[in-house]
Amino acid sequence: MKYMLMMHAPKGTGDWGVMKWSEADLTAHIRFMKDFSKELSDAGELVAAEGLAPPAQARIVRAGKHGAPEVTDGPFAEAKEFLAGYWIVDCDTRDRAYQIAARASAAPGQGGMPLNMAIEVREVMSAPPVEP
Repeated sequence: MKYMLMMHAPKGTGDWGVMKWSEADLTAHIRFMKDFSKELSDAGELVAAEGLAPPAQARIVRAGKHGAPEVTDGPFAEAKEFLAGYWIVDCDTRDRAYQIAARASAAPGQGGMPLNMAIEVREVMSAPPVEP
């Protein structure tokens, strides 16, 4: 089954602030993410993974008059968190997806401390949902 693991970061002032981390902290975080993705790939569980630009660059698009795109700033001013990145994994069980998400949540942050970021886990719908 495929699962999407979505890493949520605190909104704060509209960006995660990782670019304000020390070079060593940012390097350690990126190294963790690359190593983590390689481990998942080597295990045959990684389908896709990407980090996302900060919310200040996000736009909401709707079909406007005559189907032309209607583009507005976004995503949502009242949001307390934003989607910082995601993985799509293909694994045998929901529990395995939870294990992978917990590992991602422990990515190092400033001073090497685990970020303990919220990771939302949702099954990718390719068939009717599996009951919990």
